[in-house]
This record gives sequence, C-alpha cells and structure tokens, in this order.
Amino acid sequence: MATPSTKPKLSTSARRTAMLGAMFLMATSAIGPGFITQTTEFTVQIGASFAFAIVVSILVDIAVQLNVWRIIGVSGLRAQELGNKVLPGIGWVLAGLVFIGGMVFNIGNIAGTGLGFNAMMGLDPKVGGIISAVVAILIFLSKRAGMALDKIVVLLGAIMILLMLYVAIVAAPPVGEALKNAVLPENINFLIITTLIGGTVGGYITYAGAHRMLDSGAAGIENVGDITKTSILSIIVTGIMRVLLFLAILGVVAGGAVLTTNNKAAEAFGIAAGDIGMRSFGVILWAAALTSVIGAAYTSVSFITKSTTPERTRNLLTVAFIGVCAVIYMFLGQAPQTLLIFAGAFNGLILPVGFAVLLYAAWRRRDLLQGYVYPKWLLIIGVVTWLLTLFLGWNSLAGLSKLWA
Repeated sequence: MATPSTKPKLSTSARRTAMLGAMFLMATSAIGPGFITQTTEFTVQIGASFAFAIVVSILVDIAVQLNVWRIIGVSGLRAQELGNKVLPGIGWVLAGLVFIGGMVFNIGNIAGTGLGFNAMMGLDPKVGGIISAVVAILIFLSKRAGMALDKIVVLLGAIMILLMLYVAIVAAPPVGEALKNAVLPENINFLIITTLIGGTVGGYITYAGAHRMLDSGAAGIENVGDITKTSILSIIVTGIMRVLLFLAILGVVAGGAVLTTNNKAAEAFGIAAGDIGMRSFGVILWAAALTSVIGAAYTSVSFITKSTTPERTRNLLTVAFIGVCAVIYMFLGQAPQTLLIFAGAFNGLILPVGFAVLLYAAWRRRDLLQGYVYPKWLLIIGVVTWLLTLFLGWNSLAGLSKLWA
C-alpha cells in the first residue's frame, strides 16, 4: 500500500509551500470561465440575494473538502486507489468519469484563455488559446515541474484576487444590502445554490488539491492539522473570488446599468472601470482559464496513473493531455455544446460516487487510513452533505435528457 511514509519527510518550509500550492490548485481549478459566467448571470438574476447562495454553497463546499482532503491525506492513496480497495473496479469507473469530463472541460478552458487574450490585447482567440496551451505545457516540461506548478497557481490566484478587488471597489456596490441578504435573503433559489456547489466541488475539482498534496509528500496522520486548515482555506480563497466578482457585478447592476450582451461580465467591468476594467477582465479571464487548464490536466492524469508512477512520466502524460485538447480546440474553436452537457452530467455523478467511496473507507476501513480513528462529527457532516450530492447528481442527469429532446 502506498502511504506518505514512502516519500521523504518534508521540511517545515517545504511542507508549507506544498500545502499552499495544493490549496491554490484546488481554488484556481474551481475559478474558471464557467465560474465567472455563472456568478455574473446569477447576480443579474437575483441581485443582492445571491449573497445567501454564496454563503450556503461555501459551507457545503467546506464540508465536502474537509472530508475529501482528510481521507485522501491520511490514507496516502488517491481517490481511485482507495475506490479499488473498497470495491474493486469502482476506482477505475471514477477515473474514467473524471478523465472524460476533464478533457471536455479543458477544451472549454483553452477556449477561455483565448477569449481572455482577446479582451486583454485584441489577439485572435485561437492564437491566444494555443499560446496559453503552450505556456501550460512548458510548466509541465520544466525540470522542477512540481515547484513551477505550485508557484504559477499561487501567483495567478493572487493576481486574480487583486484585480477583482480593484474592480469591486470601483463599482461601489451596496455592501450593506449584500450583507443583509447573506443572512436574510429576499429571494432563495435552491437551483442556483446547487449549481454553485457542483461548479466548485464537482468533477475533477473535488480531488485537485488533495491529489496535489499527496504528490508533494505533505500527507499522513502527522499532517492532519495542516490538511484540515488547507482544505478550508482552499474553499475560502474560492469564496473570496466569488464574493468580489459578485460585488463588482452588483455595483454595476445596482447603479442602474442593464447588461444586454452575451458577455455580461466583460460589459460590467467596462461600465465599472472603463478600458482598464475591460483589460482587467481579460487578465482575470485568462488567468482563471489557464489555471483551470493546469488543474484539469494535472488532476485528470492523476486518475489514470498510480502513486508509484514516476513524476516525469506523469508530466509527459499531462503534456500530451493538454496537447490533444489544444488540437481539438484548434479545429473546433470551442467544446461542442453536446459534449459539455455530457461532461456536466459526468461531473454531477462523480461527486456522489467518489464521495460515497471515501466516506465508506473512513467509516469501515480504518486499515486503509493507517489505523486512524475518523472523527464521528466529521463523518456525520460528510453523510449529510453526501445526501445533498445525490440530489445534485440526480439534477445533472436531467442535462442528458436535453440531448434527446
């Protein structure tokens, strides 16, 4: 059995860097083009009441990640490896769902980088997309790919948050109204809440940070404290970005502006901060899409390899994964809508299936967790949250029905 003990013990600074990289990989994987579009659309739809949906989704996301990171981190096994030990074959089913969904969404992520480049400097989206794919490939080809990966996602994550903070301040949103609605919402939309949860901890995103943590060697029972703290912070980082984007759009809408274009986020940024706002949107979209390209590729490949697979082999497979997605993007220009619906349904199924496997391992298979006594309160929170993921999964299947309508 692969355990953290097979890896050399990390120094305090190295462990801190590894955990920071894992935290931002999860957070920035969640913050993609779809994240920006959803947040904008929902803010336009229900205004300040969207604050309540954000709060609820963050609490549920924390419950999911607390369990996922701790179970994977303590066991020293990837999600599919744990799955195969709990029920032979289920791990590979999970791996197939993650890999297929990850590839489809990565075509969309590359398209997002192209649109970001276009907003930044007017470059042709296809050219911008290919340049971005090359940047991602170079990260995984570097001699110290792991360190490069950790540093780039932290840097881009910080840039996104700072730019979003600037636009949110300039937009002058009604913060008091948003705070009131965070607790006493005028409009509660459960479909929006479930959509946010699926978009933040659905599909490959669920495992991005935890798998990165394993590969960095920062796992094991002795690191439970760091694992817990980092899993919560990863969701908080995502939440901060969501809140800032929400406030920026809310400020524009509350000011009386009517967003009518297909790209409402870009339009809102332009209204809030003029040309600087548009350029800032381009940088944010590009950074969000690029980090999602990196996160989707890294995590998808982690599901078709083993803990014992040499790092160089994993990196080359990741390069090939990005390359194939880039070639498809060159010919299609975007991920076909039908494939996105399929991938969305896969994402909705991945969370309840994978989460059930992990919770069962925590409940009945202490041998897989190195004898660790799993906290009952955390298991109870996990089970309650799992029931909600079943509802999400059922809703995601409705997406498939659209293909036959």
